[in-house]
Amino acid sequence: MGALNIRNVRKSYGPTEILKGIDIEIEAGEFLILVGPSGCGKSTLLSMIAGLDVPTSGTISIGERDVTYLPSKDRDIAMVFQSYALYPNMTVAENIAFGLEMRKVPKAQREEAVQRVARMLQIGHLLERKPGALSGGQRQRVAMGRALARDPKLFLFDEPLSNLDAKLRVEMRAEIKLLHQRTKTTTVYVTHDQVEAMTLGDRIAVMKDGVVQQFGTPDDIYSRPATKFVAEFIGSPAMNMVTAQRAGAGLVAHGVELALDDGQRSALAGVRGEVIYGLRPENLTFADSGLPGTLVMIEPTGPETYVSVDTAAGQMTARVPGHFRQQVGERVHLQWSPVHAHLFDAASEKRVG
Repeated sequence: MGALNIRNVRKSYGPTEILKGIDIEIEAGEFLILVGPSGCGKSTLLSMIAGLDVPTSGTISIGERDVTYLPSKDRDIAMVFQSYALYPNMTVAENIAFGLEMRKVPKAQREEAVQRVARMLQIGHLLERKPGALSGGQRQRVAMGRALARDPKLFLFDEPLSNLDAKLRVEMRAEIKLLHQRTKTTTVYVTHDQVEAMTLGDRIAVMKDGVVQQFGTPDDIYSRPATKFVAEFIGSPAMNMVTAQRAGAGLVAHGVELALDDGQRSALAGVRGEVIYGLRPENLTFADSGLPGTLVMIEPTGPETYVSVDTAAGQMTARVPGHFRQQVGERVHLQWSPVHAHLFDAASEKRVG
């Protein structure tokens, strides 16, 4: 049995079903990301793992113990919230030690734990300050320190970086990753940010409307998205999607024949109706021949440039190296290899090739 086992978990509030049969298992030391748009059920699932809510049906186990209906205090977990949840009248040291004090841990052990996590998080110089004298990033470190002092079986993070500015989010994301590499504590992390999901997770559960659309490694999720939703949600800019019709053994979109390899042609044999043809922006290149189009927008970001092209098959975005020299309004040609194409059934939105 894994470190965390979620079996057919469902949650309803009256007639409204929030979670629709969630199955997830991770091993000890893994970093699991629950990612998806607002309202997909990820925070509800985290609340049930934490014991702050109970499933309508299904089971949750931590290690060998069924904790489905066990109170939070008996689960040996530590949680870091988006809002930091620090006690304003206590010093940093007192905030870090508070959970240990409530568990009657001897004073010497509490002080040792405070010093240990302070060194780990580089907040030793802040121990005598109160939260009101700290920056947002420092407060989040203190919240993490309080969780680390516990040495729990499971860390739970509920969108911990949402309140930070962009630069600090990048710094804190790196700190959380390094922290996990040092402690190897099993971690569940909720976010709506696909960059956080891809950079932090050992495995990712992509959720939509109370259902796990795909559960796998970051490479699995990115390279072989199981559904059209996953393909569009993970990756920036989003995957280009072209609606196409079957034409013999091939695909045609608005009169444009779309390139397929032999495996994709075989996969289409069982598909009826329309097909969604997907291409990642980085797999499109500009050439002297290929699919013609007109440049409609150029977005330089520094090392890369995002280029939108209006074609007969629909608008497509390419991700190219910086210093793109052509101008809006120019005629260009796009090329790609069929091996990079992703095919989805238009009706079910599931991957077919």
